Amino acid sequence: MAATTHTVTNQPPPLVGYDVFAGDPALTEGITRYVADSRLDEVREELGRLGQAAGSAHAQRWGEQANTHPPVLRTHDRYGHRIDEVEFHPAWHRLLGHAVSAGLTDAWSRPDGHVRRTAGFLVWTQAEAGHGCPLSMTHAAVPALRAEPELAAEWEPLLTSRIYERELRPVAEKGGALAGMAMTEKQGGSDVRSNTTRAEPLAAPGEYVLTGHKWFCSAPMSDAFVVLAQAPGGLTCFLLPRVLPDGSRNAFRIQRLKDKLGNRSNASAEVEFDGQSWARRVGEEGRGVATIIEMVAATRLDCVSASAAVMRQAVTQALHHAAYREAFGDRLIDKPLMRNVLADLALESEAATTLALRLAAAYDGGTERDRHFLRLAVPTAKYWVTKRCTPAVAEALECLGGNGYVEESGLPRLLREAPLNSIWEGSGNVQALDVLRALRREPDALNAFLTEIGTARGADHRLDRAIRGMLTELADLEGIEARARRLVERMALVLQGSLLVRHAPPEVADAFCASRLGGDAGAAFGTLPHTLDLAAIVARARPVVEEEG
Repeated sequence: MAATTHTVTNQPPPLVGYDVFAGDPALTEGITRYVADSRLDEVREELGRLGQAAGSAHAQRWGEQANTHPPVLRTHDRYGHRIDEVEFHPAWHRLLGHAVSAGLTDAWSRPDGHVRRTAGFLVWTQAEAGHGCPLSMTHAAVPALRAEPELAAEWEPLLTSRIYERELRPVAEKGGALAGMAMTEKQGGSDVRSNTTRAEPLAAPGEYVLTGHKWFCSAPMSDAFVVLAQAPGGLTCFLLPRVLPDGSRNAFRIQRLKDKLGNRSNASAEVEFDGQSWARRVGEEGRGVATIIEMVAATRLDCVSASAAVMRQAVTQALHHAAYREAFGDRLIDKPLMRNVLADLALESEAATTLALRLAAAYDGGTERDRHFLRLAVPTAKYWVTKRCTPAVAEALECLGGNGYVEESGLPRLLREAPLNSIWEGSGNVQALDVLRALRREPDALNAFLTEIGTARGADHRLDRAIRGMLTELADLEGIEARARRLVERMALVLQGSLLVRHAPPEVADAFCASRLGGDAGAAFGTLPHTLDLAAIVARARPVVEEEG
């Protein structure tokens, strides 16, 4: 009899068939904290269904297929007619359709809308991150369009709909629509005031034709796009539909799709407007940046949430692997050094999730203080959480050893995705400078930020010391621009520490304050003080999977 050489032992079972929502205490506790008691059961049930779907075998398969078969640009049909369409694998449409039906393009029309949408976005992104772009753009277009009530009345019901219709046709015939964004140009990037795309007014009020290009157009298969262009009165915001009311195609020329590091399932394009591209003005001429800024803020919150989701999924995979894999006579998860690494990663993940939910709750609050708090907290969180995503995912990948370096593990896809949200909607320097702008121009924003972190004063001496250090930094404006990253990092860590001291279990708050605020850790993950309750932190973060047999 031939020897059996391929018996598989000491490998973890697939992480499948688990509830992504229910297995994340930081997320479930945040929902309890911010959702009204009268709606709590409803929201838990809604997120539980989404969490079970996200952890299912079919959702994981959709994610793999959507990334294995990236979108393809079709500029012309078989007869030579220009069509400028992007073709996606059916798995992409299943992912996007499920997300739309779960309400992930709508935070504006229901109570606790931002908290429940942010939680849902965090859950469903763990199935596949790429299709989060059209979800985010569609959701974020709503506040921009509200600058033009007539446009908002026409488009908002479609953008917040739970009906996904992928075909391009007049929106009057559709039950739901998606929106994209086209702001940046190759000569300016984040400096949108240098845009050269021109908008020439037509005879009908509010109607224009556009001429120019966009170097990055998000979600080019969408029904409409929020665009910036130079009108006679200055930089102005416009809504450009793909299909005109008479059913003909608008002039929207897709030059090529970007060949990106990650985010492979999602299409990003270079597009051209040829002087016949019809658009409608949103807001006043010359007020383009002011009009679109609420859209940018909403997408920046999604950058925080998506980074938290990518981190959480990577840490979940590392925890699951270590719980089953044995080495040197014991499970990896029980080895003191590996436990330190896993606990450190779990801290980073929980701090990101907790901060994302706090921002969402401030959106729901809607008070002046909430608005001022968000003005500083959003760019601060966007700067720090998105920056921490890549090293956290890289460390989680290493926990799987060589297996983590293999595509089938899913960790390489997460690692390629990790830098995206740090770049999208303004890279690190843009966020840091935005914080400085708010500090200089909006004193109420700083007051709201300090009030938020001040609620935890006296609870932990390391947090108190970090707050004093931050205040010293804020008081010294000499050379502040060169120190902006250092300042924003401190602000983010103090805000996360304040939230964890107030809301997380003592062992989590203690470990965060010791390592992130007290300086009792090294530069790499896995350097927490050994005297902390690391086992409790790891146990809290482990995914809940039904045991076989």
